[in-house]
Amino acid sequence: MIHKPTLGWREWVALPELKLARIKAKIDTGARSSALHAFAIEPYRKGGQRWVMFAIHPVQKNSNVSIECHAAVKDRRMVTDSGGHKQRRYVIETQLILGPSLIRAEMTLTDRDSMRFRMLLGRTAMDSWFIVDPGASYLQGQPDEDEWLRLLDRESK
Repeated sequence: MIHKPTLGWREWVALPELKLARIKAKIDTGARSSALHAFAIEPYRKGGQRWVMFAIHPVQKNSNVSIECHAAVKDRRMVTDSGGHKQRRYVIETQLILGPSLIRAEMTLTDRDSMRFRMLLGRTAMDSWFIVDPGASYLQGQPDEDEWLRLLDRESK
């Protein structure tokens, strides 16, 4: 039997390609796609490829701290939120560190300022890598920047 790490209903995540050392994410097996808080979204071209610049307020309940991010656009899709509202969103793909796990995940970009969590990790990103314990929180601990640099280095070899 393969051991799968257990996640709580909320976890700390690092998004190193976006220069986000840590962000709280709600683990949502009911959501198909993952969502990342983004505002001031501006598409542009870089080397003939579609890119997007966006800003993030990475800290819950704090709009004073913002980080500018850049990512290649993977797609633009219609996404239906939990309230049934449809919205066309940019989709990016980025590395995600959750505990000792390094995965690639698609993220839709949307304004989550009014939401409790700046990031939602949906079931597609979790694939079959994890088990979720809805009664637990932060089972994977806070991301350690030295550890994620080692993970990235190991991944690039």
